[in-house]
Amino acid sequence: MNLILNIIWFVFGGIWLALGYFLFGIIACLFVVTIPAGIASFRMAKFALWPFGRSVIQPLGGTGGFSTIGNVIWFIVAGLWLAIGHVTTAAAQAVTIIGIPLAIANIRMIPVTCFPFGRRIVDSDRIPVGWEPMIKM
Repeated sequence: MNLILNIIWFVFGGIWLALGYFLFGIIACLFVVTIPAGIASFRMAKFALWPFGRSVIQPLGGTGGFSTIGNVIWFIVAGLWLAIGHVTTAAAQAVTIIGIPLAIANIRMIPVTCFPFGRRIVDSDRIPVGWEPMIKM
């Protein structure tokens, strides 16, 4: 079922979301200071391209101070705009019955889109001990 959902997702919005993340990642990697944001953006592009069967996890104890600072900067520079892209894509997908599960998945991706630092994306069946699933697709 994940394969079918991923193919439908890819065709009806996933490619455009992934391209948005990829474009921001390239721009972020132009400056040495923003390379961590570029790497986070490339990680999110991979997740936005093929999300079903994967989970976003975070440590049970929370994230560190650098992750918090990075998340605040990310939200202002890119997270808000990428989240608007997710909402727009979800609205377009929700028009059809087959697109409703895709729209729900799009909305579920917004928290990690806004605050990606301190989180990892893994296969849903390989969540390590000491990490809690934040988003499970």
